[in-house]
Amino acid sequence: QVQLVESGGGSVQAGGSLRLSCAASGSIFSINVMGWYRQAPGKQRELVARITSGGRTNQLDSVKGRFTISRDNAKNTVYLQMNSLKPEDTAVYYCNAGVRRTFWENFDDYWGQGIQVTVSS
Repeated sequence: QVQLVESGGGSVQAGGSLRLSCAASGSIFSINVMGWYRQAPGKQRELVARITSGGRTNQLDSVKGRFTISRDNAKNTVYLQMNSLKPEDTAVYYCNAGVRRTFWENFDDYWGQGIQVTVSS
């Protein structure tokens, strides 16, 4: 089994910062892409940012310049530094990882349980 455990969410005022962390644990041979998605009430889940094992990143246009994704491959952990937060960033944030559990298996998608981020104006 593979578990993704998120931490670091909470409530902040507009303009504030939060740092999300997501640690993958369990039966892990390798991880390719790790990322963060979010889902606001009444909206579809959307990709916020993702990062490959080699450090290549891509982000949602609306968070460029404000959010930074990074990862520690040795710790199987991905981070999302969120600065200059806006009320429209309010959502449940989900960690995602493509994990290969053994050399002989393909990569499968795993998800964290989600963590709430609330930005008040």
